[in-house]
Amino acid sequence: MNNEEPSSENNNLIENLEQNGLSRRGFLHGMGGLGAMLGMGGLAGSAGAAPKDADGKVIPGFEKGQNDPNAAKGWQSVSDRKVKVGIAGYGLCQFGAAFFYQNHPNVEVVAATDLDPGRCAALAQAVGAKKTYPSCEEMIKDKNIEAIYIATDAPSHARLAIMALEHGKHVCSAVPAVFGFQAEDEAEKLFNAVKKSGMKYMMNETSAFHADLYAKRMQFQAGALGKIIYSEGEYWHDFGPNGLPGYNPKNGKIELDGWRKALPPMWYPTHAAAYYVSITGGRFTEVSALGTPGLYPEYNGGDNQHKNPFGTEIALFKTSEGGISRIGGSWDMKDAHGEQGRVHGQKPHNNAIKGDRPPLPPGVNSGDHGGSHGHLTNNFIESILLDKTPIVHVGDALNMTLGGVIAHKSALKGGEWMKIPQYEL
Repeated sequence: MNNEEPSSENNNLIENLEQNGLSRRGFLHGMGGLGAMLGMGGLAGSAGAAPKDADGKVIPGFEKGQNDPNAAKGWQSVSDRKVKVGIAGYGLCQFGAAFFYQNHPNVEVVAATDLDPGRCAALAQAVGAKKTYPSCEEMIKDKNIEAIYIATDAPSHARLAIMALEHGKHVCSAVPAVFGFQAEDEAEKLFNAVKKSGMKYMMNETSAFHADLYAKRMQFQAGALGKIIYSEGEYWHDFGPNGLPGYNPKNGKIELDGWRKALPPMWYPTHAAAYYVSITGGRFTEVSALGTPGLYPEYNGGDNQHKNPFGTEIALFKTSEGGISRIGGSWDMKDAHGEQGRVHGQKPHNNAIKGDRPPLPPGVNSGDHGGSHGHLTNNFIESILLDKTPIVHVGDALNMTLGGVIAHKSALKGGEWMKIPQYEL
């Protein structure tokens, strides 16, 4: 999940203030230096701790950091140039600092931003940015910045990515690429912005660099698997009765009434959908999906901000190869946890084909989410330096995301087969 949640060290103080009618942002603005101090001490000081949900469970993907001491073995520099990067977004998952931009030898982090001044200061300290901005919109206008890493709340990803592309910036976005009721309209605009700008766009889908997925990708590209007959991907995360906090644009607070409340699982499908799209580069073409009523009160039979009754959704996709893919997402199943998938082709796995992930620059660790963080950053930066296509380019990103959006529509209609819009570079 991405990253607009508060650090647990600051929760009690600020929640008490919010209960008395003072917003978190208003408090931090009003207190000025104290707000920065809270951010620096509470957020930066806890860097490296596994982020947890409201029930104290580690968020899937952060269970174990993957800091491989041999990750740099065999690495060779592709350039002496440093890409000037601005980073937007910091929170419970501390995504703005968790992908090793600040450690990459071909990156200079020149600016940082977060809507919360305390988190903004903490992010700047964590990534070594000398300049800060009060919003991503303001940071995008900085002509000195070449690339933007967008690690904000999901509903803002497409809007900020489009704005950055239109200002001539390369863009790396946290998942999903587009979001919610407006996703199909956003997809068209984002795709056109990428094509018109000629800049690089990548979605940071962490499953793309899971060791098992990457090995299957190498198998498929070598022709070892043949066509994929069947694949499946799952993202299971029981949010629990207390839910998971998120940014709420209506009041500027980060709270349980934020964007994640009663979130349709298929609006956040990419960790699972990557187990087909990121292996094959193929496409979901049609989908039929079903959902089960959400277990927790926030779903309220669909009377909520997303008009969503479902806590679990399972989708069956037709693929561009003529195969079948089952993608599941759930926020309320018990004893179900994590991001995983399987893929089965016409031919068996060939152990003679090397499937290791590429080496990383010294100082850039694999990181969390199955050791994917550093690989995603390195892939994005090398795509700029070498003028090559990122591993999760806009076509893949939109297919994974829109597949889930259409699946949710299908679930609302009781499993009706629906076509998925196609975007190819």
